[in-house]
Amino acid sequence: MNDTTAIQSLFARLTSAWGAGDGAAYGACFTTDATYITYVGTLYRGAEEIGDAHQALFDSFLKGTKLACEIVDIRLTTPDTAVVITRGDTYKKAPGKLKKLQTNTVVRGADGQWRLAAFQNTLHKSLMEAVSFKFQPATRPAPAN
Repeated sequence: MNDTTAIQSLFARLTSAWGAGDGAAYGACFTTDATYITYVGTLYRGAEEIGDAHQALFDSFLKGTKLACEIVDIRLTTPDTAVVITRGDTYKKAPGKLKKLQTNTVVRGADGQWRLAAFQNTLHKSLMEAVSFKFQPATRPAPAN
């Protein structure tokens, strides 16, 4: 399996664990020393804490939700490290507009498995962005290839 396919598989496992409401499987997608920043600014450290916190969420606020995840870009920065930009959101019946953007750093461990070492989630505020671009067009990023 090539690196891009292996990294895509990692995100498929992450999405599957979320859909199953399985915090342990979700946490297993992360390194033991991973950092995870939610869009509200909560910082979790380590696979175990990430898994435990998500299990609590899956058992309450996020019960029955699924995770929509679209990989926007995979950039290998070294043979064992990649930066992955994703777009995603949670849903119950059908995914809507994916309102959140994530920056993910993934690493290949000694066992050859790719895992998330860092995750940062940002809520995309499209109205504020559009206003900014209108009043200062030079802030508009170049179109993606």
